[in-house]
Amino acid sequence: MTEMTLAAFAMVAFIGIATPGPTVLLALANGSRFGLGRALYGMAGALLSDLVLVGAVALGLGALLAASEFWFQVVKWLGVGYLAFLGVMLLRSRGSVDGALADAARQEAGSPRAIFLKSFLVAVTNPKGYLFFSAFLPQFIDPAAAQVPQYLALTCIFTAIDLLVMFAYAICGSRLAHVLRNAGALWLDRICGGALLALSASLAAYRRSTV
Repeated sequence: MTEMTLAAFAMVAFIGIATPGPTVLLALANGSRFGLGRALYGMAGALLSDLVLVGAVALGLGALLAASEFWFQVVKWLGVGYLAFLGVMLLRSRGSVDGALADAARQEAGSPRAIFLKSFLVAVTNPKGYLFFSAFLPQFIDPAAAQVPQYLALTCIFTAIDLLVMFAYAICGSRLAHVLRNAGALWLDRICGGALLALSASLAAYRRSTV
């Protein structure tokens, strides 16, 4: 695996990650609702999901979802339901900033464990992730060389980029929450909630034949 191959992988990965999706939208929402520090737990959940996705693809789960309509539908509808649930929760949010950051530690929805699990479950129940990695990673793997070191290198690059992008989104959310205050934070929650519902609908319409 050459440096040029790694650079090409990093560029393509950055484009894919930076394009607004469920995990970066959650980073934005977490930053605005709970602050940057608490949003880090969501980033940790998303990074763990990256490891699960790459590991699953390496073990052949991506190929299984590509071949099995039943398991593809199971994973897909789990993801659809969870994205829709999070979208509705954000739409129902009161969007209050004053006092919300201070009270977040006492709210179950804003606990580190809840924030971590939200981001992890959103990514790990998205069949697009498995199919994407199944089609994406092998293009950068040299079949004549040892597989494990190559997968580890690509995973490290992908997770590092993912962390930087989510961090940027969370900072934006945190800054916007303080600048816009209550009314603006309410609309930021509404925008993120609507976007998650739109992604849920998009995932519901997703078919394996489009891959």
